[in-house]
Amino acid sequence: MTMADNAHDLARRLGRQAESVCRHYLSAGRREGSYWLVGDVRNTPGRSMFVRLKQSAKGAAGKWTDAATGEHGDLLDVIRESCRLVDFKNVLDEARLFLSLPHPEPEPNQPRLRNSSAARGSPEAARRLFAMSQPIERTLIEAYLRNRGITSLHETGSLRFHPRCYYRPDDHSPTETWPAMIAAVTDLSGELAGVHRTWLDPHGFSEATLGKAPIDTPKRAMGDLLGHAVRFGVAGEVMAAGEGIETMLSLRCALPTMPMVAALSAAHLSAVLLPDTLRRLYIARDDDPAGDGAMATLMDRAQEAGIEAIVISPQLGDFNEDLRLLGFDALRAASRVQIAAQDVARFMELAA
Repeated sequence: MTMADNAHDLARRLGRQAESVCRHYLSAGRREGSYWLVGDVRNTPGRSMFVRLKQSAKGAAGKWTDAATGEHGDLLDVIRESCRLVDFKNVLDEARLFLSLPHPEPEPNQPRLRNSSAARGSPEAARRLFAMSQPIERTLIEAYLRNRGITSLHETGSLRFHPRCYYRPDDHSPTETWPAMIAAVTDLSGELAGVHRTWLDPHGFSEATLGKAPIDTPKRAMGDLLGHAVRFGVAGEVMAAGEGIETMLSLRCALPTMPMVAALSAAHLSAVLLPDTLRRLYIARDDDPAGDGAMATLMDRAQEAGIEAIVISPQLGDFNEDLRLLGFDALRAASRVQIAAQDVARFMELAA
């Protein structure tokens, strides 16, 4: 048997014991569903790297990807890097040594998680996708948002970046991968219930697509969405709610300290749940029939709950259009005259 054949056989055998391999060589990580999450292949604490623990349609057990760097490989690579081995013969020897040892069980204080893979589109699948993604700093997400005029990116922990997010046009088409903005959709307690994906063009921004990938449906959501939202800041007595992520981040450039939520669509905006602490709700209206309908429904719900509801309207189609085409100063001036006087100093003082 050649060294290449030997390596292939050892990698396959290690894949059958993928969780045991991870517990031994990637002890800084932990199991979540059918994946092992850790910082990197050198066993750094974190969640950027994920190892597939079971064979699936997506690939063989033992295959891993580091979302932060784009590195990928098999469990022989894990052994090489975690043990700092240089000679490949030593890697194979270490693998043989491991396979002759009893495989450790999970620690008693670590609950066993379900082995079944998450159903596509489920909240569990959404949580897994968010966990596999990385912060947006110095990624394509920052460039995408800045190209749309959005420069206030504080309190955007709900947004993450995935360099190779799966996209399938329909059930009969092959799966593609595109970089994507992953947004956490959370309930009022902050529990992640779903995610929203915006696939991006890796070649840069264009006015035709505004930076989104040139595919049929560059935006999709998954998980339990009804009533929940993507959140920027922690809502107290005052909050703004609207449809799109880019829309609300644009408005937040003018009102940088006001907590805001993006419900992702007109239908979901009309049903978004309102915090018990809320006393005044700003409804960021999109200028179209669906936006008008959502605004009316949400206003009625707020008023029935004893919450003051104030509509903020864009001059163009939405607040991102205002920001891109009219400029920050125009957006700030238009927002200033639409909010309550006591909120001008409270929420606009940092806008510049």
